[in-house]
Amino acid sequence: MVSASGSRQCVTRGRQYLPAPLDRLLERAKWSRLGPPPSLALAPPGAGARPRVLIAPSNFAGQGAAWAGALEQEGLARTANWCFAAGLEAGFAATYLQPVSINAAPAAFQSEQFQRVADSFDAVLIESGRPLFGRLFGYSVAKEALALQTVGLNVAFIWHGSDVRLGGRLPGSEPRDANARKALKDQTAAQEATAKRRRRAVPNLGLPQLVSTPDLVAQVKDATWCPVVVQTNGLPPAGPVLQREVPRVVHIPSNPLLKGTDLIAGQLRELAEGGRIELVMAENLTHAEVLELYASADVVVDQFRLGLYGVAAVEAMAMGRLVVSQVGAAARAVVAETTGLELPIDEVAGGGIGQGIEKILAEREAYRELAARGPAFAKSVHDGTLSARILARTLALKS
Repeated sequence: MVSASGSRQCVTRGRQYLPAPLDRLLERAKWSRLGPPPSLALAPPGAGARPRVLIAPSNFAGQGAAWAGALEQEGLARTANWCFAAGLEAGFAATYLQPVSINAAPAAFQSEQFQRVADSFDAVLIESGRPLFGRLFGYSVAKEALALQTVGLNVAFIWHGSDVRLGGRLPGSEPRDANARKALKDQTAAQEATAKRRRRAVPNLGLPQLVSTPDLVAQVKDATWCPVVVQTNGLPPAGPVLQREVPRVVHIPSNPLLKGTDLIAGQLRELAEGGRIELVMAENLTHAEVLELYASADVVVDQFRLGLYGVAAVEAMAMGRLVVSQVGAAARAVVAETTGLELPIDEVAGGGIGQGIEKILAEREAYRELAARGPAFAKSVHDGTLSARILARTLALKS
């Protein structure tokens, strides 16, 4: 087990290739020699101290830590982010790190973990409907939430996207290729099975629910949008957009099927072959490499299947790039209602991306103006200020 206070990386090594009986034997042996659990405690509160908030246990895309940091930055709470790491890949910074196998720890261990959370925090934001205390409450996050309430903590849930999304694909976004249709169907079925399981884990408890993307407001009953937080300090320098005779168009899909790459790739390649644009399409890049490519772009082509925008689009807007995507009317309405601002992303359906790019080439000045609104929008909506206010209201934080 790995645990520490301070900023650490969510990285762990699994035993997924061992036979199940041997894996269980190793697990029992490991827990028998661990001794006392690591501390999950903050300093005891002093007079007039800010409320203490724990956000756990997913930290997908580092957002748990980012929301915690936003509350700290706005002076609304003292916070910690508790991350259960999984997989072999590097992850994101977290205050406390433990392997996902913590869920298999003995009940006595989990009981002490629970007590330390109860003693150390005033509110808990539970991510993705995932349990925090393993077998202590029978892996039931609903029972955990009620138990935390019983000992006086305020509790709310927050959903990141695929952990709760059912369907939600835009009309007309079905792949044309039969193999792609099957692949999308299989991928969606697996994702939705997980989402249904997570939804069942959080029945109607009457507790507040937040979502990180605006499209999910329509999917989660009585949900409030809590925008993702994007650090714009230190982004690569970027020049003016749409000044080059042949503009650079960049598309970097994290998940080509869900981003709708199949809907746009052919049209973009035709434009590139005709000398209308310089096209850059890439996958499997580091975050730093993605940012460098975005900074070099005139146009960032984002996603065309799910009807949302996320961290990548915010980063591109923050650098003043023209973002083209199919966000959809419902998500745009949530943005406008929550922020009073119009989302500065050019709305284009995947099937019409060729025409959309041609329109940009013909009306460059208008689209320069649209791109120029991006940095102010990214700062106003996604620098953490708005998210911190929403979190404080949702968790009923009182200084």
